[in-house]
Amino acid sequence: MVPLSVLDLVPVSDGSSATDALAHSTRLVQRAEELGFTRYWVAEHHAMPGIASSSPPVLIAHLAGATERIRVGSGGVMLPNHRPLVVAEQFGTLEALHPDRIDLGLGRAPGTDPATAAALRGIDAAQLNAPDDFPDQLVELASYFRGDADVLAVPAKGNAPSLWLLGSSGYSAKVAGMLGLPFAFAHHFSARNTMPALELYREHFRPSAMLSEPYSMIAASVFCAPTGDAARELALPSALQFLHLRLGDPRELPGPEEVAAFEWTDAARAFVEQRQADQIIGDPATVRAGVEELVSRTGVDELMVTTATYRGEDRLRSYELLADAVGVPGATTAA
Repeated sequence: MVPLSVLDLVPVSDGSSATDALAHSTRLVQRAEELGFTRYWVAEHHAMPGIASSSPPVLIAHLAGATERIRVGSGGVMLPNHRPLVVAEQFGTLEALHPDRIDLGLGRAPGTDPATAAALRGIDAAQLNAPDDFPDQLVELASYFRGDADVLAVPAKGNAPSLWLLGSSGYSAKVAGMLGLPFAFAHHFSARNTMPALELYREHFRPSAMLSEPYSMIAASVFCAPTGDAARELALPSALQFLHLRLGDPRELPGPEEVAAFEWTDAARAFVEQRQADQIIGDPATVRAGVEELVSRTGVDELMVTTATYRGEDRLRSYELLADAVGVPGATTAA
Protein backbone atom coordinates (compact mmCIF):
# COMPACT_ATOMS: atom_id res chain seq x y z
CA MET A 1 0.00 0.00 0.00
CA VAL A 2 1.19 3.50 -0.80
CA PRO A 3 1.67 5.96 2.07
CA LEU A 4 -1.59 7.33 3.47
CA SER A 5 -2.12 10.85 4.78
CA VAL A 6 -4.86 13.10 6.16
CA LEU A 7 -6.41 16.22 4.61
CA ASP A 8 -8.26 18.19 7.28
CA LEU A 9 -10.64 21.03 6.46
CA VAL A 10 -11.37 21.36 10.21
CA PRO A 11 -15.12 20.85 9.80
CA VAL A 12 -17.45 22.76 12.11
CA SER A 13 -20.64 20.92 13.02
CA ASP A 14 -23.96 22.61 13.62
CA GLY A 15 -24.25 23.52 17.30
CA SER A 16 -20.49 23.45 17.87
CA SER A 17 -17.78 26.08 17.44
CA ALA A 18 -14.46 26.68 15.73
CA THR A 19 -12.85 26.08 19.12
CA ASP A 20 -14.42 22.61 19.23
CA ALA A 21 -13.35 21.86 15.66
CA LEU A 22 -9.75 22.93 16.25
CA ALA A 23 -9.55 20.90 19.45
CA HIS A 24 -10.74 17.83 17.57
CA SER A 25 -8.15 18.40 14.85
CA THR A 26 -5.47 18.42 17.53
CA ARG A 27 -6.66 15.04 18.79
CA LEU A 28 -6.89 13.73 15.24
CA VAL A 29 -3.34 14.71 14.23
CA GLN A 30 -1.99 13.03 17.35
CA ARG A 31 -3.93 9.85 16.59
CA ALA A 32 -2.90 9.99 12.93
CA GLU A 33 0.72 10.05 14.04
CA GLU A 34 0.14 7.02 16.28
CA LEU A 35 -1.57 5.19 13.42
CA GLY A 36 1.34 5.70 11.04
CA PHE A 37 -0.10 8.24 8.60
CA THR A 38 2.62 10.07 6.66
CA ARG A 39 1.30 13.64 6.36
CA TYR A 40 -1.37 15.82 7.90
CA TRP A 41 -2.40 18.75 5.72
CA VAL A 42 -4.83 21.57 6.46
CA ALA A 43 -6.76 23.58 3.91
CA GLU A 44 -7.26 27.29 3.29
CA HIS A 45 -10.89 28.37 3.02
CA HIS A 46 -12.47 31.70 3.88
CA ALA A 47 -15.97 32.89 4.77
CA MET A 48 -17.31 29.34 5.11
CA PRO A 49 -19.24 28.64 8.34
CA GLY A 50 -18.52 24.91 8.20
CA ILE A 51 -14.73 25.15 7.81
CA ALA A 52 -12.42 26.52 10.53
CA SER A 53 -9.20 26.21 8.54
CA SER A 54 -8.52 29.69 7.18
CA SER A 55 -4.90 30.23 8.26
CA PRO A 56 -2.73 27.20 7.44
CA PRO A 57 0.58 28.59 8.82
CA VAL A 58 -0.93 29.31 12.24
CA LEU A 59 -2.65 25.94 12.40
CA ILE A 60 0.42 24.07 11.15
CA ALA A 61 2.52 25.63 13.91
CA HIS A 62 0.03 24.39 16.49
CA LEU A 63 -0.35 20.88 15.06
CA ALA A 64 3.36 20.37 14.52
CA GLY A 65 3.96 21.46 18.10
CA ALA A 66 1.42 18.90 19.31
CA THR A 67 3.19 16.02 17.51
CA GLU A 68 6.71 14.67 17.04
CA ARG A 69 7.12 12.82 13.74
CA ILE A 70 4.24 13.21 11.30
CA ARG A 71 4.77 15.69 8.46
CA VAL A 72 2.44 18.68 8.75
CA GLY A 73 1.59 20.99 5.91
CA SER A 74 -0.82 23.04 3.85
CA GLY A 75 -3.30 21.55 1.46
CA GLY A 76 -2.92 24.24 0.57
CA VAL A 77 -1.88 27.84 0.76
CA MET A 78 -3.78 29.70 -1.97
CA LEU A 79 -0.80 31.65 -3.26
CA PRO A 80 -2.71 34.41 -5.14
CA ASN A 81 -4.16 35.46 -1.77
CA HIS A 82 -0.69 36.15 -0.34
CA ARG A 83 2.63 37.83 -1.04
CA PRO A 84 5.21 35.13 -1.89
CA LEU A 85 7.75 36.77 0.42
CA VAL A 86 5.36 36.50 3.38
CA VAL A 87 4.66 32.84 2.61
CA ALA A 88 8.40 32.15 2.36
CA GLU A 89 9.07 33.76 5.74
CA GLN A 90 6.16 31.93 7.37
CA PHE A 91 7.09 28.49 6.09
CA GLY A 92 10.81 29.08 6.54
CA THR A 93 10.02 29.76 10.19
CA LEU A 94 7.93 26.58 10.42
CA GLU A 95 10.69 24.52 8.81
CA ALA A 96 13.29 26.01 11.19
CA LEU A 97 11.08 25.10 14.15
CA HIS A 98 10.25 21.61 12.87
CA PRO A 99 13.08 20.50 10.54
CA ASP A 100 12.18 18.02 7.78
CA ARG A 101 8.52 17.91 8.85
CA ILE A 102 6.89 20.76 6.94
CA ASP A 103 5.10 20.54 3.57
CA LEU A 104 4.07 23.62 1.60
CA GLY A 105 1.24 22.70 -0.72
CA LEU A 106 0.35 25.59 -3.02
CA GLY A 107 -2.91 26.23 -4.82
CA ARG A 108 -4.19 28.75 -7.34
CA ALA A 109 -7.89 28.96 -6.46
CA PRO A 110 -9.08 31.70 -4.08
CA GLY A 111 -10.70 29.27 -1.64
CA THR A 112 -13.64 31.61 -1.20
CA ASP A 113 -16.14 33.89 -2.92
CA PRO A 114 -15.05 36.80 -5.15
CA ALA A 115 -15.78 39.54 -2.59
CA THR A 116 -13.72 37.81 0.09
CA ALA A 117 -10.92 37.05 -2.37
CA ALA A 118 -10.75 40.73 -3.30
CA ALA A 119 -10.63 41.72 0.36
CA LEU A 120 -7.83 39.24 1.05
CA ARG A 121 -5.77 40.59 -1.83
CA GLY A 122 -6.54 44.26 -1.20
CA ILE A 123 -7.87 44.82 -4.70
CA ASP A 124 -11.13 45.68 -6.41
CA ALA A 125 -13.29 42.69 -7.34
CA ALA A 126 -12.97 43.61 -11.03
CA GLN A 127 -9.22 43.02 -10.81
CA LEU A 128 -9.76 39.33 -10.04
CA ASN A 129 -10.08 38.80 -13.80
CA ALA A 130 -6.59 40.15 -14.47
CA PRO A 131 -4.14 37.86 -16.32
CA ASP A 132 -2.89 34.97 -14.22
CA ASP A 133 0.61 35.42 -12.73
CA PHE A 134 0.57 32.21 -10.68
CA PRO A 135 3.64 30.65 -12.36
CA ASP A 136 5.61 33.83 -11.71
CA GLN A 137 4.54 33.74 -8.07
CA LEU A 138 5.79 30.15 -7.78
CA VAL A 139 9.16 31.07 -9.27
CA GLU A 140 9.45 34.06 -6.94
CA LEU A 141 8.57 31.97 -3.89
CA ALA A 142 11.14 29.29 -4.72
CA SER A 143 13.83 31.95 -5.15
CA TYR A 144 13.42 33.06 -1.53
CA PHE A 145 14.07 29.54 -0.27
CA ARG A 146 17.11 29.20 -2.53
CA GLY A 147 18.42 32.57 -1.40
CA ASP A 148 19.01 33.98 -4.89
CA ALA A 149 16.20 36.57 -4.87
CA ASP A 150 16.93 40.31 -4.74
CA VAL A 151 15.41 40.33 -1.24
CA LEU A 152 16.85 38.18 1.55
CA ALA A 153 14.06 36.15 3.16
CA VAL A 154 15.01 35.16 6.71
CA PRO A 155 14.65 32.42 7.84
CA ALA A 156 13.39 31.07 4.52
CA LYS A 157 16.89 30.83 3.04
CA GLY A 158 18.25 27.43 4.01
CA ASN A 159 14.94 26.31 5.55
CA ALA A 160 12.89 25.19 2.58
CA PRO A 161 9.84 23.02 3.25
CA SER A 162 8.83 20.30 0.82
CA LEU A 163 7.02 22.08 -2.03
CA TRP A 164 3.91 20.60 -3.67
CA LEU A 165 1.59 22.01 -6.29
CA LEU A 166 -2.12 21.39 -5.79
CA GLY A 167 -4.78 21.33 -8.45
CA SER A 168 -8.26 20.31 -9.57
CA SER A 169 -7.76 20.82 -13.31
CA GLY A 170 -5.25 20.42 -16.08
CA TYR A 171 -3.75 23.89 -15.65
CA SER A 172 -1.98 23.19 -12.36
CA ALA A 173 -1.04 19.71 -13.58
CA LYS A 174 0.88 21.21 -16.50
CA VAL A 175 2.56 23.82 -14.31
CA ALA A 176 3.60 21.21 -11.75
CA GLY A 177 5.05 19.04 -14.48
CA MET A 178 6.94 21.83 -16.19
CA LEU A 179 8.44 23.00 -12.87
CA GLY A 180 9.31 19.46 -11.78
CA LEU A 181 7.24 19.65 -8.59
CA PRO A 182 5.26 16.93 -6.81
CA PHE A 183 1.58 17.18 -7.73
CA ALA A 184 -1.45 16.66 -5.46
CA PHE A 185 -4.85 16.44 -7.14
CA ALA A 186 -8.25 17.17 -5.54
CA HIS A 187 -10.00 13.94 -6.51
CA HIS A 188 -12.41 14.46 -3.60
CA PHE A 189 -14.28 17.21 -5.46
CA SER A 190 -13.03 16.95 -9.05
CA ALA A 191 -12.98 13.22 -9.70
CA ARG A 192 -13.92 13.51 -13.37
CA ASN A 193 -10.68 15.41 -13.98
CA THR A 194 -8.38 13.10 -12.03
CA MET A 195 -7.01 10.91 -14.79
CA PRO A 196 -6.72 13.68 -17.43
CA ALA A 197 -4.84 15.87 -14.94
CA LEU A 198 -2.47 13.10 -13.86
CA GLU A 199 -1.76 12.25 -17.49
CA LEU A 200 -1.03 15.91 -18.28
CA TYR A 201 1.29 16.12 -15.27
CA ARG A 202 3.25 13.07 -16.34
CA GLU A 203 3.33 14.17 -19.97
CA HIS A 204 4.68 17.65 -19.18
CA PHE A 205 7.05 16.62 -16.39
CA ARG A 206 10.58 17.94 -16.58
CA PRO A 207 13.24 16.74 -14.10
CA SER A 208 14.23 19.35 -11.52
CA ALA A 209 16.52 19.76 -8.55
CA MET A 210 13.65 18.39 -6.46
CA LEU A 211 12.45 15.45 -8.58
CA SER A 212 13.98 13.26 -11.25
CA GLU A 213 10.62 11.72 -12.17
CA PRO A 214 6.93 12.50 -11.61
CA TYR A 215 5.54 12.09 -8.10
CA SER A 216 1.80 12.40 -7.48
CA MET A 217 -0.81 12.13 -4.78
CA ILE A 218 -4.59 12.44 -4.81
CA ALA A 219 -7.03 13.34 -2.05
CA ALA A 220 -10.12 11.16 -1.72
CA SER A 221 -13.20 11.29 0.51
CA VAL A 222 -13.46 8.17 2.65
CA PHE A 223 -16.06 7.16 5.22
CA CYS A 224 -15.39 3.92 7.08
CA ALA A 225 -17.59 2.36 9.76
CA PRO A 226 -18.19 -1.16 11.12
CA THR A 227 -21.07 -1.64 8.64
CA GLY A 228 -21.94 -0.28 5.25
CA ASP A 229 -25.20 1.23 6.52
CA ALA A 230 -23.37 3.05 9.31
CA ALA A 231 -20.81 4.40 6.85
CA ARG A 232 -23.48 5.70 4.50
CA GLU A 233 -25.17 7.41 7.45
CA LEU A 234 -21.86 9.06 8.38
CA ALA A 235 -21.43 10.37 4.84
CA LEU A 236 -24.85 12.04 4.52
CA PRO A 237 -24.20 15.26 6.52
CA SER A 238 -21.16 16.05 4.38
CA ALA A 239 -23.16 15.42 1.21
CA LEU A 240 -25.97 17.70 2.36
CA GLN A 241 -23.49 20.39 3.36
CA PHE A 242 -21.91 20.24 -0.10
CA LEU A 243 -25.36 20.46 -1.71
CA HIS A 244 -26.09 23.63 0.26
CA LEU A 245 -22.72 25.04 -0.84
CA ARG A 246 -23.51 24.40 -4.49
CA LEU A 247 -26.84 26.17 -3.99
CA GLY A 248 -24.99 29.22 -2.69
CA ASP A 249 -25.87 28.63 0.95
CA PRO A 250 -22.71 27.50 2.81
CA ARG A 251 -23.52 26.04 6.22
CA GLU A 252 -22.04 24.13 9.11
CA LEU A 253 -22.12 20.32 8.99
CA PRO A 254 -25.78 19.41 9.61
CA GLY A 255 -26.81 17.04 12.38
CA PRO A 256 -28.91 13.87 12.01
CA GLU A 257 -32.15 15.73 12.67
CA GLU A 258 -31.57 18.22 9.88
CA VAL A 259 -30.55 15.46 7.48
CA ALA A 260 -33.71 13.49 8.33
CA ALA A 261 -35.93 16.55 7.97
CA PHE A 262 -34.46 17.68 4.65
CA GLU A 263 -36.88 17.52 1.73
CA TRP A 264 -34.99 15.36 -0.74
CA THR A 265 -36.05 16.22 -4.25
CA ASP A 266 -35.11 13.96 -7.14
CA ALA A 267 -32.51 16.51 -8.22
CA ALA A 268 -30.99 16.66 -4.74
CA ARG A 269 -30.83 12.87 -4.50
CA ALA A 270 -29.22 12.64 -7.93
CA PHE A 271 -26.63 15.24 -6.93
CA VAL A 272 -25.73 13.37 -3.74
CA GLU A 273 -25.61 10.00 -5.49
CA GLN A 274 -23.26 11.38 -8.12
CA ARG A 275 -21.01 12.89 -5.46
CA GLN A 276 -20.94 9.72 -3.36
CA ALA A 277 -20.12 7.62 -6.41
CA ASP A 278 -16.69 9.28 -6.33
CA GLN A 279 -16.23 8.63 -2.62
CA ILE A 280 -15.20 5.46 -0.81
CA ILE A 281 -17.93 4.56 1.67
CA GLY A 282 -18.38 1.29 3.49
CA ASP A 283 -17.21 -1.23 6.04
CA PRO A 284 -13.47 -1.93 6.36
CA ALA A 285 -13.39 -4.62 3.67
CA THR A 286 -15.27 -2.43 1.19
CA VAL A 287 -13.06 0.56 1.95
CA ARG A 288 -9.89 -1.48 1.54
CA ALA A 289 -11.05 -2.70 -1.86
CA GLY A 290 -12.02 0.83 -2.89
CA VAL A 291 -8.69 2.30 -1.82
CA GLU A 292 -6.71 -0.41 -3.59
CA GLU A 293 -8.73 0.05 -6.79
CA LEU A 294 -8.31 3.83 -6.76
CA VAL A 295 -4.56 3.65 -6.18
CA SER A 296 -4.13 1.00 -8.86
CA ARG A 297 -6.25 2.88 -11.41
CA THR A 298 -4.53 6.23 -10.92
CA GLY A 299 -0.98 5.00 -10.34
CA VAL A 300 -0.36 7.62 -7.65
CA ASP A 301 2.55 7.45 -5.25
CA GLU A 302 0.55 8.51 -2.19
CA LEU A 303 -3.09 8.79 -1.13
CA MET A 304 -4.53 11.52 1.07
CA VAL A 305 -7.85 10.95 2.81
CA THR A 306 -10.39 13.54 3.89
CA THR A 307 -13.35 12.72 6.13
CA ALA A 308 -15.95 15.07 7.59
CA THR A 309 -18.53 13.69 10.02
CA TYR A 310 -20.99 15.40 12.31
CA ARG A 311 -19.48 13.83 15.42
CA GLY A 312 -15.75 14.13 15.90
CA GLU A 313 -15.47 10.66 17.42
CA ASP A 314 -16.94 9.15 14.26
CA ARG A 315 -14.28 10.86 12.15
CA LEU A 316 -11.54 9.60 14.45
CA ARG A 317 -12.93 6.06 14.32
CA SER A 318 -13.20 6.18 10.53
CA TYR A 319 -9.47 6.89 10.26
CA GLU A 320 -8.69 4.14 12.78
CA LEU A 321 -10.71 1.58 10.82
CA LEU A 322 -9.15 2.74 7.56
CA ALA A 323 -5.63 2.42 8.94
CA ASP A 324 -6.33 -1.07 10.19
CA ALA A 325 -8.06 -2.15 6.98
CA VAL A 326 -5.33 -1.08 4.57
CA GLY A 327 -2.41 -1.95 6.80
CA VAL A 328 -0.88 1.45 7.53
CA PRO A 329 2.39 0.81 9.41
CA GLY A 330 1.88 1.16 13.14
CA ALA A 331 -1.92 1.04 12.91
CA THR A 332 -3.56 0.12 16.21
CA THR A 333 -7.31 0.65 16.46
CA ALA A 334 -9.17 1.35 19.65
CA ALA A 335 -11.05 -1.52 21.19
